[in-house]
Amino acid sequence: MDFQYEYLLLIPVGFIAGFLNTVAGGGTLLTLPTLILMGLPAPLANGTNRIAILVQTFTAVRGFKSKGVSSYPFSLYLGLSALVGSFIGAKLAIDIKGELFNRILAVIMILVLITILFNPKKNYTEIIEKTSGKPLYISLFIFFFLGIYGGFINAGIGFLMLLILPYVNGLSLLKSNATKVFVVFVYTIGAVIVFALEDKINYTLALTLTLGSASGAWFGSRWSVKKEDKVIRLFLVITVSSLAIKLWFF
Repeated sequence: MDFQYEYLLLIPVGFIAGFLNTVAGGGTLLTLPTLILMGLPAPLANGTNRIAILVQTFTAVRGFKSKGVSSYPFSLYLGLSALVGSFIGAKLAIDIKGELFNRILAVIMILVLITILFNPKKNYTEIIEKTSGKPLYISLFIFFFLGIYGGFINAGIGFLMLLILPYVNGLSLLKSNATKVFVVFVYTIGAVIVFALEDKINYTLALTLTLGSASGAWFGSRWSVKKEDKVIRLFLVITVSSLAIKLWFF
């Protein structure tokens, strides 16, 4: 693909991914396959994508904070637990072979789609926050392993967090979203360090993707929070299915 066209493609893809990652999840299911299909080896595409994730989540955190939405210091505790796991996951991602990584990503994309399609609507208005004691310790344990997964591939992790936080800790969907982006921001710092030390980041493409993703995150953090928006779900199903099939046979 011509270099200039890569720039033109990455900005709108980044915007959509930043928006999706902020209001629900799944943005990596678009950006990572796009980078791979552009010709980047899997570890390089994975590392390049992390710069955009780091900036977009920071932007989203600021956006939620400007609306007075925060679960700090609870979100920090979870973030630090996930940060430890992210070093492990990122190292695994660098060592894995590209073809196997593509197959794993394709399977994860399909599994996330199933979660999107069959996760029923829940009532988030009749819940009580539980951010200390046993619920906190349970979440710290869970988020350590989520950090490993996030460091490894990150794809679809937002949906997992939006399933866990309301039921284990009683957070509203809005606070769950704000907590999610904060946690991802913290553990992505660890992943970026690992990928950078291994020289697995294309900074030119990363900054281009970041322009779009940060804008999408800023917009998404101010959007009405809807977990199962029909338009977003339909877009994800069509796009992610196509990319998963392409990756499997790539």
